[in-house]
This record gives sequence, structure tokens and C-alpha cells, in this order.
Amino acid sequence: MSYKSIGYVLGWIMRVEGIFFLLPLSVAFLYREDTWHVYLGCAVVCFGIGRLLSGKKQGRHSRFFAREGYAAAALGWVVMSLIGALPFWITREIPSYTDALFEIISGFTTTGASILSRVEDLSYSALMWRSFSHWIGGMGVLVFVLQIIPVTSGQTMNLMRAESPGPTVSRLVPRVRETAFYLYGIYIALTVLELVLLLFGRMPFFDALCTAFGTAGTGGFGIRSDSMAGYSPYLQVVVTVFMMLFGVNFSFYYLLLVKKGRDAFRLEEVRAYLGIFAVSSVLIMFNILPQVGTISDSLRHAAFQVATVMTTTGFATADFDKWPEFSRMLLVMLMFSGACAGSTGGGIKISRILMYLKTIKRELAFLIHPRSVKTVMMDKKKVETTVVRAANIFLLSYLMILVASVLLLSLDNFDFTTSVTAVISALNNIGPGLSLVGPAGNFSFFSPLSKYVLMFDMLAGRLEVFPMLLLILPGTWKK
Repeated sequence: MSYKSIGYVLGWIMRVEGIFFLLPLSVAFLYREDTWHVYLGCAVVCFGIGRLLSGKKQGRHSRFFAREGYAAAALGWVVMSLIGALPFWITREIPSYTDALFEIISGFTTTGASILSRVEDLSYSALMWRSFSHWIGGMGVLVFVLQIIPVTSGQTMNLMRAESPGPTVSRLVPRVRETAFYLYGIYIALTVLELVLLLFGRMPFFDALCTAFGTAGTGGFGIRSDSMAGYSPYLQVVVTVFMMLFGVNFSFYYLLLVKKGRDAFRLEEVRAYLGIFAVSSVLIMFNILPQVGTISDSLRHAAFQVATVMTTTGFATADFDKWPEFSRMLLVMLMFSGACAGSTGGGIKISRILMYLKTIKRELAFLIHPRSVKTVMMDKKKVETTVVRAANIFLLSYLMILVASVLLLSLDNFDFTTSVTAVISALNNIGPGLSLVGPAGNFSFFSPLSKYVLMFDMLAGRLEVFPMLLLILPGTWKK
């Protein structure tokens, strides 16, 4: 284990986070809030410590193999969260540091679960920092750092692989830095486009910017207690469309940019993702039609909630916990599937679901024809055995964390639906669940132990389980 290499990456993450503090600092100045000195202090201290850790001398011989990559990714997110919670706590807008840490981890991991009952009570700077944390975490801070980090040796791909969502991670172009550049270029372009369309719908600029950040990161922190319910149908449709766009594998957009549209639309995962969205929206629309009243409103609410759950965003236009049982159960199932690999969405990922289904089909074929040789194919390409094995181990680890977390939350003695959907929500980075943690509720009533369990789940879900598990494995830290 190269501790200097990990410290070097952590230093750059702190430097970048120090720069990110300048946005809520600017908002505090703009709205003449006395919280500006807190954000300024956090920015200076964070950047200063980061500068010491990431000097040229430390980075000259940095090497990032798989172990260093996973450890740096996990520790980076933990350190970033510990620092990011400070403004909420120091300003006393969230008096408890545990609650402040829960809120910012929920932000960075793009979960959107909140301990706040009235978000309108927060300052403009705090609301901006909350929403901006979604945008930072959506694409991943390490992906951003890889564009600027002056690494002269080692395997930087291990850093990107440790943070990026999905069963496989590949370069869009030969160099990792260029891949990071393309990813963030697409990310920024889609964010700006959504911001323009929201402004066209006469949403106030501050609201539009926070909403665009929340949608881009598929996070879901609203700046109103009713989330998106109070906005016009046009604005709700715009957010629905962009939630779905940010849930698409970014390789799809890259193929479109290089004029390989035919290859883009041949991606099985994207076709399955859009198909699941369309079928689920129609089924829920007919199920809630008697309750909502009109087809147009039923379709709008159904499509919005399917999009927000599939992409694990967490916005809401209605309290779906009051919908019929069929719609509620379908939404819970969609919580597990998640969005596409290589997107800003969470969940198990559509590509893994397809891989599991094809593996089952292959094993059934073996039962009928024991001597047959069949391979799992995705996009007309063979899926390597190592990838299938990693996907199976991911699912087993995922289920173990899910069961253990539900068991620990049951110590609080809340109802089964609340405990289970709270864990599902945290582990899949969704936000709202059902019952007490539904769209109209929050997570403030959980004990400190349960909150730390959910914080671990949020980080594990965002980092695809393995980095957080390796972080607590003693063998990881042996030299």
C-alpha cells in the first residue's frame, strides 16, 4: 500500500473541494448573508491542507494500482463529506454534526434523503451548497480531479474504475484524462441545457440552478418542502426528460458526438432502460387514473415518479406513498434496477440486470444440453467471465449489506416498511422510501446508530459496494 499516493489524491480532493466552497460563498455575498465567513474559512483551510498533501514532491512518484485506487476513492468520499458537513454545523443551520454529516453525504452520494422537515428555513448559501453537492457527486470528484491532477506514473484508470458506476469501466478515448474531459464536457452541456429550458419556463434563476444541479447529479434535494409539486406542469416535464437523460450511459452521448448514432442506439442497456420506463409509466398511469382524474395528469405524475425512482433522483410531484399498492410495489422494484451503468444514477444498474437474466438463460440451457458451450453476450460482444463473476459477487455483497442494515435499523423499532425502504433508498441512492420515509417524510427520527448505518449504505451504494468494503478490510492496509 502506497500511503503517499493516497495522501496525494486526498490532497487534490481537498483542494478541489476548497474551490467548490466558493460557489456558496458567492451566494452568501449576493444575498448579504452572514454565513459567508464560514464558507470562506472552510475554503481557505481545506485548500491549504490539500496543498500541503499534494505538493510536487509527494506526487512525483505516485502510483495507483487497484488497491490504492479503491482506498483513495473510498477515503476521498469520506474526507470530502467530513469537511463538507462543517458549514451546516458551524452556522448551526443543522445543530447536530451527525445530522449535518448525514445531509452532506446524502448530497454528495446523490441520494437526496434529508433530515430536514422545512428546507425553506435554510439560508440561500446552504441551499446552494446542498444542491451543488449533488452536481459534484453526480459525475464523481475523482473524475474531475483526473483532468487536473499531474500524475507522472501509475495507473490512473484504477482511480476512475473505483469511483465510476457500473459492472465495467472503459476509456472513451485512449487517455484517461481525455476520457474525464469528455465525460465532464457532456455533463456540463446537459446541465446548461436544462438550466436554459427551466428559465424558459419562468422558474426563478436560483430555483432553476439548484434544480439543474439536483437533476444532473440525479440527487433530488429540493429547495421547497413539496419538492417539485409546486411548479408548473411544463417544468415538471422538463425535469422528467432530463432525469431520464442523465440516467443514460454517457457512452451513448459520446457515440452520438462522434457520429456513430447507429452504434449508440444498438446499446442493449439503453434500449432496455427506455423500455422499462415506458412500460412502467403506462402501467402506473392506468393504476392511478381513478385517483388522479385525468389521463394527462396521471401520465405526467406516473412518468415523473418512474423517472425519479429509476434514475434514483428523488424529486417528487406527488406523495406516491398514497398511491394504490400495485404502483407502490412497482416503484419499489424499480428502486433496485436503477439507471444505466456509466450514468449519474444509482441502483444495481440495468446492465447488471440484463447480465443476470442472460446468465440464468445460459444456465437453463446447460441443464437441457450439458455439453453445449454458451457465453453471455452484451451488444453482440462476449462478456468476460471475470465481469460476470464480479457482477455476481456485487449482488451477494449488496444483499448482505441490505440484510445487515435492515437488521440494525430494526433496533429503532419502527415499522417494517419504514426500515426496509429506508435502507433500499440509501443503498440505491434514491432518497424517499415508503411509510415514515415517504416523499412527505424525512429521516430525522432515526437514532444516531441508524443514521450512521444509512450513511455507510449511501457511500457503499454510490461507490458500488467494493471500495467501502475494502476500506474496512485489514488486509487492504498492509504494505
